[in-house]
Amino acid sequence: MQATATVLVYSDDANTREQVRLATGRRPAPDVPVVEFVECATPAAVLAELDRGGIDVCVLDGEAVPMGGMGMCRQIKDEIFHCPPVLLLIARPQDAWLATWSRAESAVTLPVEPVEFASALAALLRQKALQSA
Repeated sequence: MQATATVLVYSDDANTREQVRLATGRRPAPDVPVVEFVECATPAAVLAELDRGGIDVCVLDGEAVPMGGMGMCRQIKDEIFHCPPVLLLIARPQDAWLATWSRAESAVTLPVEPVEFASALAALLRQKALQSA
């Protein structure tokens, strides 16, 4: 198992980014690496970080402004070679079909529920580890 995993968190709302950090803790599950966060508040920052590389999973806020996480997800899936898996934060369970449209691998509702979020993030980190092996 790698020592750390880098998780990009995109939201224009600092409270949403904090919810993600708090729900994750040091690691979302005992069998995945310790998580380090890269926080982005703008679409340009997300693209710059993904171009830099080293991101294991993206957490995108579907309610972010000026570009929501769903549109951001669809864009990075089209533009980033070997795009990391995406966990989308959605406003309502009924928005799950939009998460599918955006090509996100997983989605959870806001506000972040710690157990549900940590479980979804851990599953994507496991998936990423299997792809890298």
